[in-house]
Amino acid sequence: MRRMPQEPIRARRVSSQVQREVTQLILDRRLRPGALLPTEAELMEQLGVSRNSVREALKALQALDIVEIRHGYGTYVGEASLTPLTDGLTFRTLVKIADDTHALAEILQVRAVLEQGLIREVAARLTDPELSDLEDLVARMEGSAAAGEAFPDLDREFHEALYRPLGNALVPQLLGAFWNVFHRVAGVRGWSSDPAPDITVRRHRDIVTALRAGDVGAAQRAMADHFRGIEARAGQETRGVG
Repeated sequence: MRRMPQEPIRARRVSSQVQREVTQLILDRRLRPGALLPTEAELMEQLGVSRNSVREALKALQALDIVEIRHGYGTYVGEASLTPLTDGLTFRTLVKIADDTHALAEILQVRAVLEQGLIREVAARLTDPELSDLEDLVARMEGSAAAGEAFPDLDREFHEALYRPLGNALVPQLLGAFWNVFHRVAGVRGWSSDPAPDITVRRHRDIVTALRAGDVGAAQRAMADHFRGIEARAGQETRGVG
């Protein structure tokens, strides 16, 4: 029986350890995004590892957006965005969709649960000007639909504006990640635009109307209807139905 070479395994373990130590260094020093990290030589000396180990670890951390390597300038603390999550979910969905038509529905289900769950708190915080902004977005959607134009940017702006009153920076990042996955997959698969924009407009208007009336239950139901429409469309597209 052939034995697996031990050197690659040891190298991966060293790289993983260096990644953890660099991450801990950022936390211990309370470095903010954009802060300059020690040089490769300094990290080699501090961590007691080779230059190759440091470089491999930094490349791995860059893929996670924990650090940013600016060639010729140095290595900086990254934004720690959800881009790696988006990339991973997109790949997962595209890989599974050929033999699992539920892959995209799983993404939509998670997003639907998140949005429906937040509606109650949003309803308690929305101000009249914020409701007016949402109504204006729906009116702009209606205008686009009447002109026979798709309005994905307005749709995204609506959902971002809806949850902005929460003041939670993670919410728009998560919603944006799910949004990007859906539209990346749609683009790769060549799916059509929303076949019924007037229905999409009505579903968004129902959400705002319920919030304006202070009816949280109706707002949650309207949001559920909205996502059922998206899921139905995704199901049709994965089966090749336009």
